[in-house]
Amino acid sequence: MPTTTFHPDGAALLCDAVPLSDIARAEGTPVYVYSAAAIDRAYAAVDAAFASYPHRLHYALKANSTLAIACRLRRLGSGIDANSVGEIEVALRAGFAPDDIVFTGVGKRDDELERAITLGVHAVNAESRGEIDRIAGMSHARGLRARVALRINPDVDAGSHPYITTGVGSSKFGVPFAQAAALCHEIAANPALHLVGLHAHVGSQILKVEPLQRAAGMLVRLACGLRDAGIVIEHVDVGGGVGIPYDGGPGLSLDAYAAGILSVVRPSGLALLLEPGRVIMAPAGVLLTRVVDIKSRASGADLAVVDAGMTELIRPALYGAYHRIDPIVRRPGGDHLYEIVGPLCETSDTFGKARPMPPLEVGDVLAVRDAGAYGSVMASNYNRRPFAPEMLVEGGCWRTIRRRQTIDELMNLEQ
Repeated sequence: MPTTTFHPDGAALLCDAVPLSDIARAEGTPVYVYSAAAIDRAYAAVDAAFASYPHRLHYALKANSTLAIACRLRRLGSGIDANSVGEIEVALRAGFAPDDIVFTGVGKRDDELERAITLGVHAVNAESRGEIDRIAGMSHARGLRARVALRINPDVDAGSHPYITTGVGSSKFGVPFAQAAALCHEIAANPALHLVGLHAHVGSQILKVEPLQRAAGMLVRLACGLRDAGIVIEHVDVGGGVGIPYDGGPGLSLDAYAAGILSVVRPSGLALLLEPGRVIMAPAGVLLTRVVDIKSRASGADLAVVDAGMTELIRPALYGAYHRIDPIVRRPGGDHLYEIVGPLCETSDTFGKARPMPPLEVGDVLAVRDAGAYGSVMASNYNRRPFAPEMLVEGGCWRTIRRRQTIDELMNLEQ
């Protein structure tokens, strides 16, 4: 019985019971493939880890905002963490109620704030004094009382890549902890605002509990101080950030993560909000890409040029991120070193260097692992490349949840 979603069956790589070669043959490449069962299991595992305490998961749509994925998370009982008005609209079209949505984002436009306020989202995670003033002005003008949570910058280094570290004092996110109490008092005194929570998100791809626990502890201390002053809030929102082991090794135990967070939150009695994204979606997806050329080199790894690139998965180019890469059908023969490169006019368009693989030939299809999060959602049309399709595997078959974009569709906004 296979223990992972993407597993070998002889020489072939399967997604649950479906050969990936069948999907590549029928749908072409590049193509994203997701496992419905893996999404369900991952969501249930995070939810179960916190089952002993009142909590709600608000799936971070920025990880993968394809409509069918959002619909699936709604059916599983999730709320939504949205980072733009576009993500709010995806959530609404997926059937989420406004009260299911928390609205985060460091640079919310006035039209985005107006939409969130008039909808009555569960909380607007306010980033600054200026944003708080804008929310108050809009709410007052409409005779409303906006639900606001203050985003705190706890100056906690999560130890992840600098581009995805959001909780250090030098980052653009949130208000400094030293200013937070005074701002909370101002919010609580404003009749157009309802202070409902405190929020912190210290980064992404975090593989140790301590920074997450430390930030949560700071929120709780602030909440308790506010309560002593007569300001009672509803929740603390500790964000997301739990990473996955892209190299296939051990990751952060969800039980250890939950124990660390709950050890500091439980004494407060406050409801807990969490914003998982990557940990649910990344392992549930692969990017299939076909070898279009082999270039031999006199020294070092030969080049295997594939038809996917940084337009389909930008993480290696942007962060130097590692993704495992496997042929979906292994040819016989000893391993050879390959550099897996994309077709784009950028030297950074490289998926992996010096990767040992069985002999590759033009036409072979490779699976880039853990591409379910921050793959399709960060895709671009650079070099006028249409967006790749997305497939969802469920019940021994697959279905298209986003079809391949055409050149006409790519061009139809232009004159």
